[in-house]
Amino acid sequence: MFQISEKAGLRTAVFAVSALVAMPALAHSGGDHVHGFAAGFAHPFSGLDHLLAMLAVGLWAAQHKRSAVWLLPLVFPLMMILGAVAGVYGMQLPGVEAGISGSVVVLGLLIAFAVRMPVWASAALVSTFALAHGHAHGIELPKDVSPVLYCIGFVAATFVLHLIGLAVGLAAGQRTADKVVRLIGAGIAATGAFLLAGLA
Repeated sequence: MFQISEKAGLRTAVFAVSALVAMPALAHSGGDHVHGFAAGFAHPFSGLDHLLAMLAVGLWAAQHKRSAVWLLPLVFPLMMILGAVAGVYGMQLPGVEAGISGSVVVLGLLIAFAVRMPVWASAALVSTFALAHGHAHGIELPKDVSPVLYCIGFVAATFVLHLIGLAVGLAAGQRTADKVVRLIGAGIAATGAFLLAGLA
């Protein structure tokens, strides 16, 4: 497993948390252009399913070898943009809500069992989930906000959540606390199953 030093892991975690705190504060500084960004940045935090899935991508990436550690947290936001564009323009994707909750279950189980897939397979799976999450962001675009700034906002929030998950996962790996990460994964999967059951 790719490892980072304890200091590097701490710096990554501090950066991620600082960004998480500072950006919403900036979003309240006024102006329509800022409002569009603020709405987008807030959206990943509006549902537990979004929040857990994005943290899970970072955690799962940390369990991979070097080649996937940074790839997965980059692929997810990029594919979210495609899903969001589809949502904004009214294109329908089947089973979006089930796909979102299902992504929480699957990612949680992958973490719980420390599953390492080939890089292409991991990226393809994460991309599929990202399309569903992005589509949900797109169809819930608030009126009178810039779609571009809204998109930048939710991509920024997503990346921050990925970084937090990644920092936790890498720090845990460095301290041989892999069981803790697996337990977190099990909790994420259980929560996702509860959310999925609520859709039935």
